[in-house]
Amino acid sequence: MKENPNTKPKLIKRIPNIPKKPQKGSKFNIFWVYAAIILGLILLQFLFSSESTKEVNYPTFEQQMLIPGDVEKLVAYKSEDVVKVEVYIKKDRLKDPKYKSYETKNNFAPSTGPLVFFKSGSFDGLKEDLKESQAGIPNNQQVKAEFDTKQSAFNSWFFTAIIPILLFIAFWIFIMRRMGGGAGGGGGQIFNIGKSKATLFDKESQVNVTFNDVAGLEEAKQEVMEIVDFLKNPKKYTNLGGKIPKGALLVGSPGTGKTLLAKAVAGEAQVPFFSLSGSDFVEMFVGVGASRVRDLFKQAKDKAPCIIFIDEVDAIGRARGKNSMMGGNDERENTLNQLLVEMDGFGTDSGIIILAATNRPDVLDTALLRPGRFDRQISIDKPDLVGREQIFKVHLKPIKTATEVDAKKLSAQTPGFAGAEIANVCNEAALIAARKNKESVDMQDFQDAVDRVIGGLEKKNKIISPEEKRIVAYHEAGHAIAGWFLEHADPLVKVSIVPRGVAALGYAQYLPKEQFLYTTEQLTDGMCMTMGGRVAEDIVFGKISTGAQNDLERITKLSYAMITIYGMNSTIGNVSFHDPQNEYNFNKPYSEKTSEMIDNEVRTLISSVYTRTKDLLTEKRDGLEKLAQKLIEKEILFQADLEEILGKRPFDNRTTYDEFVNGTGDQKPAAEGLLHDGVGETSDPTTSITPSQSES
Repeated sequence: MKENPNTKPKLIKRIPNIPKKPQKGSKFNIFWVYAAIILGLILLQFLFSSESTKEVNYPTFEQQMLIPGDVEKLVAYKSEDVVKVEVYIKKDRLKDPKYKSYETKNNFAPSTGPLVFFKSGSFDGLKEDLKESQAGIPNNQQVKAEFDTKQSAFNSWFFTAIIPILLFIAFWIFIMRRMGGGAGGGGGQIFNIGKSKATLFDKESQVNVTFNDVAGLEEAKQEVMEIVDFLKNPKKYTNLGGKIPKGALLVGSPGTGKTLLAKAVAGEAQVPFFSLSGSDFVEMFVGVGASRVRDLFKQAKDKAPCIIFIDEVDAIGRARGKNSMMGGNDERENTLNQLLVEMDGFGTDSGIIILAATNRPDVLDTALLRPGRFDRQISIDKPDLVGREQIFKVHLKPIKTATEVDAKKLSAQTPGFAGAEIANVCNEAALIAARKNKESVDMQDFQDAVDRVIGGLEKKNKIISPEEKRIVAYHEAGHAIAGWFLEHADPLVKVSIVPRGVAALGYAQYLPKEQFLYTTEQLTDGMCMTMGGRVAEDIVFGKISTGAQNDLERITKLSYAMITIYGMNSTIGNVSFHDPQNEYNFNKPYSEKTSEMIDNEVRTLISSVYTRTKDLLTEKRDGLEKLAQKLIEKEILFQADLEEILGKRPFDNRTTYDEFVNGTGDQKPAAEGLLHDGVGETSDPTTSITPSQSES
């Protein structure tokens, strides 16, 4: 208890000194002085450019230039209340010694310009004087004045020279600021381009997000809360000989809350928090990334104890030597090398902790992941049932919901949803309720929102011919029959032939049970359910359509995954050719003979799935016909309708919804699984063994 009074005042005294507010206004730069001097010299030259020619009187002009025939032309124009006449001498006569005294030393005077000038009272008087002076010369050889309208010398040079220079300077300033990352920041000018772009959050610019706003990530929160607690009370750990981890890497799928967790750390920690993205280090100039890394850690050491958060660290942390187009001089590799040195170059007592986030840990360099740099890898997975319930409760707080809305039911109806998707569902539900002029958001709005997020926008006005509608109805009925009478298939709870999304003419929706391990029988039954649409078309119409494209893509990917990744084939054996880190450099880790065997086994597996599905649908042909006709009539069928037409499902396996909510599962539950017809997005089955993800 005696330690806290001594340590706490130090933190309180230090933190107010941390925020150094940027000075208002532009910073002084010596290069602006140089630019002003150059511009002033140019202006002085232009201001005195009118004295580049000397003035002579008319008699001198007449006797020395006009009568001897040295004049090439005369240009007269109005200047102040008199007529100014510029005299141009023939080039071959300029070598005459008598003209040496008229030459000027103005570097800006054009070499082909007038030699001298004289003044006359008016244009008419000038004509009379020239006529009298050339009385003895033939008319065709006389020199006559050309009358012109000219601006002053300053205005002429200003528009022809100064304006382009000013435009060039303005363009130069714009380019330098753009290359430096914009005005006002650490890289606002070309001379600051090597400065770090990290955003500093301190006591005065505190983040409002706290750990209370982060739900469903209890284990991950515990890990990072320990880091925050160490910074607040380091003696608690150092007294026992413990050392705080130098770095923690947040790893998880997109939308699971990695950045949100980092924001919560910034909001909870009473120390400076530097936040930036991995792409902020990358620049078009060589060496800039490494310079920014050095500057970032220099600032962090001055502000210690502090936290540095690098989002999307894979932008600079990719494994060296792979996919490099520039060899050892690759800018990203130089930046990574500098980051590795800085992370392992300061002591554990410096009080600098690195947080980083990525959804691509497989591409990161092994040197970056070793203990001493990132001592902890915190996995942030998609939330489970309890986690989704907590996330729903957080996002339901600002929404005016009806009394029937239950976060527990919503979490059971959205398996596989990440935090960002749950937030999107809540927002879409509120928008749907507002569109219908409701006073509160009810469960139906949330179910419509789930359909909207999964399947896309509903397009009831899309024009579909009766023949196409009939094909889609039988196709979806085939999915429903196969899913209803296969033991290990996920039970379908909703079938629709209302078009959704870009090209989905219909979809079947099911509620998968959440599990982590799947057997061959479960995967095979899932493939049969996916094949049900194509088989139904073949049985009923004797021909097939392009509507099964999405189904076939999923079946093909899952078949190759079962044989080449999961080792679920007796012929190929218990081998796995999974290569997430591209260690084989796009080369197959097996021979051509094995490749041919894999292709044959995939075709055999898909053929057996097709035959099995066809036998099932042929046996249940009556149910297929009834279900398709009902679909044409009502367009959307729920689980209760399926039970009325097909009878109760012959397998007593309860869904996660039934087990968690203690309901019957016939209340129109929504689910992650969708079987789209037409071209749609699919996920790679090789990324997870869960068929519900591969078929969603």
